[in-house]
Amino acid sequence: MYGVTGFGLSALPVLAGAAAFGAGRVFFTPDAPLTGALIALVPATLAFGAAYALLILVAVRLLSLGLREGTHPTHSRVGWQAWTVTQLMDRSRETLFPLYAGLVTPVWLRLLGMRIGRGAEVSTVLALPSLTTVGEGAFLADDTLTAPYELGGGWMRIGRAEIGRRAFLGNSGMTAPGRSVPDGGLVGVLSATPKKAKKGSSYLGLPPVKLPRSAAGGDQSRTYDPPARLLWARGLVELCRIVPVFCSAAIGVLTVAALCALGGWAPVLSGLVLLAAGVAAALVSVVAKWLLVGRHRSGEHPLWSSFVWRNELADTFVEVVAVPWLAGSVPGTPLMTAWLRGLGARVGKGVWVESYWLPETDLVTLEDAATVNRGCVLQTHLFHDRILRTDTVVLREGATLGPGGIVLPGSTIGARTTLGPASLVMAAESVPDDTRWLGNPIEAWRP
Repeated sequence: MYGVTGFGLSALPVLAGAAAFGAGRVFFTPDAPLTGALIALVPATLAFGAAYALLILVAVRLLSLGLREGTHPTHSRVGWQAWTVTQLMDRSRETLFPLYAGLVTPVWLRLLGMRIGRGAEVSTVLALPSLTTVGEGAFLADDTLTAPYELGGGWMRIGRAEIGRRAFLGNSGMTAPGRSVPDGGLVGVLSATPKKAKKGSSYLGLPPVKLPRSAAGGDQSRTYDPPARLLWARGLVELCRIVPVFCSAAIGVLTVAALCALGGWAPVLSGLVLLAAGVAAALVSVVAKWLLVGRHRSGEHPLWSSFVWRNELADTFVEVVAVPWLAGSVPGTPLMTAWLRGLGARVGKGVWVESYWLPETDLVTLEDAATVNRGCVLQTHLFHDRILRTDTVVLREGATLGPGGIVLPGSTIGARTTLGPASLVMAAESVPDDTRWLGNPIEAWRP
């Protein structure tokens, strides 16, 4: 069943593509193939997205039936269901990216079976929907994990996860089966929810350590209780997230047209054609960033402000256009650094960058010979208390950030300093030159 399911998951885009073909051919004009393809692009793209979402929805709801808490053999019906649902949710985040981190996200997740309270903000969460509850006014940041299964010794443990009222789960934060983020609580970046978290308490790290923190006040109409005009304004901006999807589809159509025009030379020149398509996609994301948000600066922006919405829209251009066509395929190359410079990052000579996760690129400085490994996040913002706070992240000459590492805003990594894998640098930290650090949060890395 695991093997058959693998083939089924691979068939999802094929089935959605069939729906796109059926919708597009109605508008296609064979007398002018390229013009006809571009005319058919909008209905075909919408049909693909709708069909893919419907396939995900039906599959997740059916596979959630009988998905019960407890410890089960990995090779069992429940184990297979949990694994398949997780795979489907991961594909949903990738292919249906514009549906996440917006007003429509709670609606989509409720359809999948998740219990979500009023006013909750949810980004790219990976969850078992039927076992996850999100309280009123809660906030789940990027790449959070809720109620994931735990594997060990051929067994799989499954349980419920709950995010309390007005609770916060930070980027890459994890709430394991059977655990809860309490009401008003906070679990920080790359951190795990403890077993018995107290109401209003904050935690950071692996294992989690209690963090002294007082919640910041703010204008409720800009954080938790927006007026109708702001709801409509945000909705209109988020509706524009379909534009980068159309841009990516248009690049695909033009690429196919170019290969067809080359005829027998297509196999020889296809690499150059794809490189040109990637460069065009990268330029589209650069232009969108500068038109939508201009230059990023250190400061604070409440959730219900146009800057936050425009910033998310610019990020959609990166994720949907630039990453699949170029950035995801050229880590560690001069093309990657050239693209990041175009987005506003300060990148020195001989810098090695394998990650594109630089949320506010203008606030990032990578000095000569710095190294950023795969899966790293130069986290130039935090979203606590529904206020986006941005600040700089600096890697001095020759500094190295290990795979999966995260550096929080306001931090500086000293010259020739090394941070080990999956390490977390706290906000506003200054790490000394010529030292080695490891851990979450970091501590001295001794032999």
